Amino acid sequence: MAKNTAKIQDSTFDGLRKIDTPTITNVVATYPKNPLCLGLYNPWTENWYTDTSIRCMYPEMGPRIGYAVTCVYGMPDPNFQNRLTFMDVVDALDAMQKPTILVIQQKWPEGILAKAGLAGEVMVTTMTRVGCVGMISNGPSRDIDAVRKLNFQLLLSGITAGHGEMAVQAVNVPVSVGGMDVAPGELIHMDENGAVKFPADRAEIVLANATRMLEDEAAQFARLRTANSAAEIRALSGGTYSEKKK
Repeated sequence: MAKNTAKIQDSTFDGLRKIDTPTITNVVATYPKNPLCLGLYNPWTENWYTDTSIRCMYPEMGPRIGYAVTCVYGMPDPNFQNRLTFMDVVDALDAMQKPTILVIQQKWPEGILAKAGLAGEVMVTTMTRVGCVGMISNGPSRDIDAVRKLNFQLLLSGITAGHGEMAVQAVNVPVSVGGMDVAPGELIHMDENGAVKFPADRAEIVLANATRMLEDEAAQFARLRTANSAAEIRALSGGTYSEKKK
């Protein structure tokens, strides 16, 4: 577990929950030439946001943010004396600052991943009791209607009805899920567009810059709504428009 995870004010979390995930990515790294962008990662070469392999199960819930707690699930291994259980995951969630988001990397043999409905109503209910507000996994889950009633967000590869015997292989280790590399204690912001990570000690500046970026975009949209031609759009953007040479 991260030893120096930054303590974040409730007001900062409240503000970040009012902002969509694409705006957060814009500030974190998407537009490195924008003065409001922090440039925390190389936008293309680092795995700092999720890809199309997972999707949001409850788009209507809006954004969630929390400290990452991670674990790895897979088949029981007779060559590994596995002493870890789901309660070790619960302990890690309980020990982390709140709120949390659990990131589960599922490692199954070929043909198993797409049918391993890992976290159902019992697991999710348990997680909510220790401050977890969402889960991200590269595999499917189940009990989708029951979990919806718990106001718990899921980003998954899909949904399936069952699973077989499974084992916790590791807790609070670096994982890679849905194209995003996550370490314990990093912040994760997620909504219907996907998820993005960033260091917890940058939360306040991310909120401040994202708020400013939304204000700038609102002003830009207001100007664009007055335009009725390409020439007007170019003029509003600060450029010049010249007729095609004859």
